[in-house]
Amino acid sequence: MNQVYYLWLRLSRLLLVLVGLSVIIFVVARLIPGDPARIALGPLATPEQVEALRLKMGLDHSLLIQYFDYMMNVFRGDMGESTITNQPVLLDITQALPATLELVLVAVMFTALIGMPLGILAAYRPNGWFDQLSRIFSLVGVVTPSFLLALVLQLIASLGWFGLPVTERLSSSLTFSADFSGLLLIDSVLQGRFDVFIDALQHILLPAIALSAAGIGQVMRITRSSMIEFSHRDHVETLRACGVSKRVVNFKYLLRLSASAPLTILGLEFASLIGNAFVVEMVFSWPGVASYGVRSILHKDFNAVIGVVLVSGVFFIVANLMIDFVIGLVDPRVKLKGA
Repeated sequence: MNQVYYLWLRLSRLLLVLVGLSVIIFVVARLIPGDPARIALGPLATPEQVEALRLKMGLDHSLLIQYFDYMMNVFRGDMGESTITNQPVLLDITQALPATLELVLVAVMFTALIGMPLGILAAYRPNGWFDQLSRIFSLVGVVTPSFLLALVLQLIASLGWFGLPVTERLSSSLTFSADFSGLLLIDSVLQGRFDVFIDALQHILLPAIALSAAGIGQVMRITRSSMIEFSHRDHVETLRACGVSKRVVNFKYLLRLSASAPLTILGLEFASLIGNAFVVEMVFSWPGVASYGVRSILHKDFNAVIGVVLVSGVFFIVANLMIDFVIGLVDPRVKLKGA
């Protein structure tokens, strides 16, 4: 079975998962107590106004017809209208998604650049002092809630220790429009606005650190465990017996053999943080799609809630496909099969 067919098969299965997710979130959103039309219009609205909005939202139809109509609109690029902003949900998500995407990308980059090297160094001398210290560090990172770390970092920064801003994406004194990608760090470089780049980098550091702490601990532990496990395989012992240095064995052969597990964690971390970054976004007043989803839940904005969940599901699908593809390139032992 060739790779194209395998990827198509995987995509078909993941699309079924997305359909199942849409059914679950749609039913749950509709079963939450409260009339969406009444919530949207407020307590002062007349019964006639509420009924008119119910008819406009299609709430007079059965749940099955409501779901079918909603999914048909989604396939046409229409996720409905938000009752909070009175704008199309797709427009709201498009405006908020770049902020979350930029934050998550920087957090995942921190996770990879810190977690994997620390795991490799810890596995270089198992049970040594650095290994013991790294295990404590990884444990603290995994068990510390991201919101607690975010609050601590914000408190320390507000005391002037770091000299870093603690809210928003960009200082109010700077005017900049990220029209190309929506990512300030990329668009500022493309437009030669290095003052904006430095300011945006300062704003994103603390929330990215808070968001990546748990991932760093997980990647560090899984990298260490994988490298120690593969270090006792026969072909690795053969390399040592042939006189290959420990450094070459660890960094040239073991690292590639052990890359599958941490790469999987990184991919899933990226996908999960798209929807789970709301706590850090709320603490740092980060205008992202995760905090938009939380506001939608609090105001029972059902169209927005369903839209955010579906977008998060799409990112899970993309992340899973990318994981399969990258692991197949990195690890030559992996053969793409449909089974």
